[in-house]
Amino acid sequence: MDTEQARTFLAIAAHGSFIAAASQLHLTQSTVSARIQRLEETLNARLFVRNRSGASLTPAGRRFLEYAKRLVFTAEQAIHDVGSSSRYRATLRVGGRIALWEGFLPQWVGWMRRTNPDVAMRTEIGFEDDLMRRLIEGTLDLGLMYTPSHQPGLIVEHLFDERLILVSSRPDVHEPGSGYVHVDWGASFHAQHRQSFPQMETPALVANIGWLAIQLVLANGGCCFLPVRLAQPLLTTRQLFPVLGAPEYDHPAYMVYPQKAESMVLEQAVQGLREVAKQQR
Repeated sequence: MDTEQARTFLAIAAHGSFIAAASQLHLTQSTVSARIQRLEETLNARLFVRNRSGASLTPAGRRFLEYAKRLVFTAEQAIHDVGSSSRYRATLRVGGRIALWEGFLPQWVGWMRRTNPDVAMRTEIGFEDDLMRRLIEGTLDLGLMYTPSHQPGLIVEHLFDERLILVSSRPDVHEPGSGYVHVDWGASFHAQHRQSFPQMETPALVANIGWLAIQLVLANGGCCFLPVRLAQPLLTTRQLFPVLGAPEYDHPAYMVYPQKAESMVLEQAVQGLREVAKQQR
């Protein structure tokens, strides 16, 4: 058994599909199938049931899930720790949506550095699918996101609610127009947005992150929905203006972490996020 087989197993478990796992791992489907076949031969057990909807874990697969996570985690930890300075007692791996790295997460990182100076941190930006997959694999300790999925062995905890407001490059705008940039803030936002603007045609411009929408609006004019936290500096400098009378939406932010993680560092990190989140509320 090797870690690549375990990573492949975890990718299929996370996505529920051999095809999706192959795409995520940048492998051919035949390579993914061959790895799982060798793994099943090693374990002398069938790990997945394949059907039209994808692939689901067998009872043996569910039992192997925790072992696979530990195998991948141990390999990742060994690679990092062997090359790390001995003055760090632990490493914390954190990933989050880019909007949460604007102000909120850097503030928390500062809290961690002050309270745990002997803990090394690996930080990265990601989207929900990738962050959830990494958490399931055990290659990420903490994930910060807007639309998490509920998975066995992971705790999803609400932190605070963003407030999404409509902002424009011009002060005389009253509703989304031809320069509107639709930001993909997730399923809940889409549902509220459709209810507010049932007659709106498909926008010509769509952005998958708020930062990108800001750049498009500042460069070309237009409007978009942004969290107040991101919009406020631009409103203060009058680079952007609030669209008065436009609907506002709550957009909850969550942290996701392993249920069975026996780590004092992770417990402290989670408590720190709760403390910093109180200021956001």
